[in-house]
Amino acid sequence: MSGQAGLFIRDVEIEGQQHQDCLVLDGAIAAVGVDLAHHGADEVVGHGGALLPGLADHHLHLFAMAAAADSVDLSSYDDVAALSHLKSSDAVASADDWMRVVGWDERQGDLDRDRLDELVGERPTRVQHRSGALWVLNSAALHIALDNAPTLPSGVERDAAGRLTGRLWRADAWLREAIGTLPDLAPVGRALAQVGITAVTDATPDHDAKALQHLIKAVEDGRLPQRVQLTCMTLPARVPARIGVGPQKLIVADHELPGPDGLAAQVSAAHASGRAVAVHCISREALALTLFALQQAGSHPGDRIEHCAISDPQAIAELAALGVTVVTQPSLVARRGDGYLKAHDPTEYDDLWRHASLLAGDVVTVASSDAPYGDHDPWATMRAARDRTTASGAVLGAAERVQPAATLSGFLAPLQHPGGVPRRVAVGADADLVLLNAPLSRALEEPTPDRVAMTICAGRVVYTR
Repeated sequence: MSGQAGLFIRDVEIEGQQHQDCLVLDGAIAAVGVDLAHHGADEVVGHGGALLPGLADHHLHLFAMAAAADSVDLSSYDDVAALSHLKSSDAVASADDWMRVVGWDERQGDLDRDRLDELVGERPTRVQHRSGALWVLNSAALHIALDNAPTLPSGVERDAAGRLTGRLWRADAWLREAIGTLPDLAPVGRALAQVGITAVTDATPDHDAKALQHLIKAVEDGRLPQRVQLTCMTLPARVPARIGVGPQKLIVADHELPGPDGLAAQVSAAHASGRAVAVHCISREALALTLFALQQAGSHPGDRIEHCAISDPQAIAELAALGVTVVTQPSLVARRGDGYLKAHDPTEYDDLWRHASLLAGDVVTVASSDAPYGDHDPWATMRAARDRTTASGAVLGAAERVQPAATLSGFLAPLQHPGGVPRRVAVGADADLVLLNAPLSRALEEPTPDRVAMTICAGRVVYTR
């Protein structure tokens, strides 16, 4: 069925109307209605399930998702010392290969080159902080990387004597050059299709030409069937179909906050090039700097704040006045909420990962995954936004709960306009679709990916349960 020119989807619910049919021809919706002519297209019977536009994830990291599948996950361990046992376990590759570790944070213990040497010895190892912002390399890994890419990245850290600590901030592109590997994106495409996602915004800011060509090839040959919107600064000379250019990603890094005038200049430069900005903001200070920069530079249609992990009523009012969109990640409350509760003073709890109050304050706000750092499953995001419960069962911000239907509307918004009018199953629209095995109202009672019966990208079935 994967190569058909036409697809006839019979007996589905479309926008609340039962017993509808949908005809797809040449990658677009050709007809919607009751008792449509078959036209010889391959037939799918929907059995009354809802047919929706495919879901769009407005913030994730494709290469990091692919790499995470081949990584050791440290997040379930209490102490970084677990690496000394994991290095030789069956869960990792042979001792001659690199070991890639994800899910570490400071609560499990400090980590630098010397501590990593103690834990894993001479096996080349790189450990990623759970935020994705920091890498730690042991001595063996540093030697290999420096042999291949002797020019150090700007985010390299040295101790008081000038020796490399093995800690590298925002160095993904440099590491790709130094290690020379790019992961296969096909498993990512399959994983996203299984949960109904047909479009993504890749929120990685520093793709180089090699990474971009790898990504383009995966989209063009169908291994990554989803539409992709880029936020990187460097763009490909040729932007093929199903790949678009979105806002320029800017990082306001908490370990090295920029000057307000410098950030405003970056925003102005992006606007002058015709692009909006998507500004990474985690801390209260980062958000304050970003608001100042946007006020100085002037806002641009499509400007976004990524994460907005902590905000107060004054910041919400300023966001609304600027007309800036917030792209947030409810699943991080479910995954990391217990850590947030420990790391922050109780007086700040109401400001953590706001959602409902942003919407109530007239700030356009949509949910996304930040995968692999958050859960790539949009149905899990809907549950997390509704429940606001942490892994231990604690509730973080009960007043910030948002119901699944409202969260879903963000996943239905166009990549180019998160928070905009949801896409529709309508004649002339692209045939990026998801078929559920139940009417939408029932599916939203307890959102789960088990409701996804089929995912269609550009008129081609890419997943069926």
